[in-house]
Amino acid sequence: MGAEASGSGPALQELVREAEISLLECKVCFERFGHRQQRRPRNLPCGHVVCLACVAALAHPRTLALECPFCRRACRGCDTSDCLPVLHLLELLGSALRPAPAAPRAAPCAPGALTCHRAFGGWGTLVNPTGLALCPKTGRVVVVHDGRRRVKIFDSGGGCAHQFGEKGEAAQDIRYPLDVTVTNDCHVVVTDAGDRSIKVFDFFGQIKLVIGGQFSLPWGVETTPQNGVVVTDAEAGSLHLLEVDFPEGVLQRTERLQVHLCSPRGVAVSWLTGAIAVLEQPLGLGTGAGSTTVKVFSPSMQLIGQVDSFGLSLFFPSRITASAVTFDHQGNVIVADTSSQAVLCLGKPEEFPALKPIITHGLSHPVALTFTKENALLVLDSAAHSIKVYKADWG
Repeated sequence: MGAEASGSGPALQELVREAEISLLECKVCFERFGHRQQRRPRNLPCGHVVCLACVAALAHPRTLALECPFCRRACRGCDTSDCLPVLHLLELLGSALRPAPAAPRAAPCAPGALTCHRAFGGWGTLVNPTGLALCPKTGRVVVVHDGRRRVKIFDSGGGCAHQFGEKGEAAQDIRYPLDVTVTNDCHVVVTDAGDRSIKVFDFFGQIKLVIGGQFSLPWGVETTPQNGVVVTDAEAGSLHLLEVDFPEGVLQRTERLQVHLCSPRGVAVSWLTGAIAVLEQPLGLGTGAGSTTVKVFSPSMQLIGQVDSFGLSLFFPSRITASAVTFDHQGNVIVADTSSQAVLCLGKPEEFPALKPIITHGLSHPVALTFTKENALLVLDSAAHSIKVYKADWG
């Protein structure tokens, strides 16, 4: 009896945490719903729920016309209503809800710390973005998001240079993009959870190849130095290598590199060492739920480094929930942390964990990371619907 009671505490905490993230948070501004006016949950006529502040921000000031940011159905701000189930859940959980702990702040001149130099994108330009990549030849930034055209390409000044990938049900359309990469010969590769496929476009948006029927839920995607593409399958728990003749749009070979992974999502490849980092994010409730694990494999797919949320908690004062992974130019593993709105350096895989915060303020919900050739770090902040450019000010 005592053991059962003691085990219920962590399980209840995970249940509350899952409810906060999945049900009690506005998916437009990522603020927690509440009873106070600006954060009251409101039903749109289509059934989606946003907070009142976002209804006011999205509605035209005179006509009150607005468009649901999720399904694009038109409605009027005055046609919304309180979402009683969410309000009742807030009351039911009551004191179990606690504000998230404040992110620890690094000293302004801490070695290795990065500061934000500029940001671009923003609500309307980007809608709930999920993936980020750089074109290795042009340096342009490619983002996938929930807009009518799913792929948006930004020039060096942060302006929209091009967009493509229509939202739709046709084979060449993109239903629900999760991640994106750009190959060495400037082809754009998108994982589409809507029809569980990989879609390849040239840099101007012409469809070259659709790879379907091979994945349960393709999620993370990254280009290798040899111009192959590695893809995680979150549902099958596997990591795949695709070799493609991109100009001809022909899939030449597929190889399953790893199996028995636990809901792998993000993936990154080090261009210095060829190492592959995979971010596991187990689903569901129970002991250990909500934790994340970073695994790093050598080019021959030998495990050379691994660390999870519990291990990182021994070095960092708050809970860490890794949402994205990349490598810097020295081969260090860098992760985004949504729990403390931070970006952390984990060091080299053989030294795990040599944890050091490099960004501790200015982020709301980081979901993707990549370094430029000039060693600037681009962070995709889905809560701000923008790309933030961080650089080192020291040395």
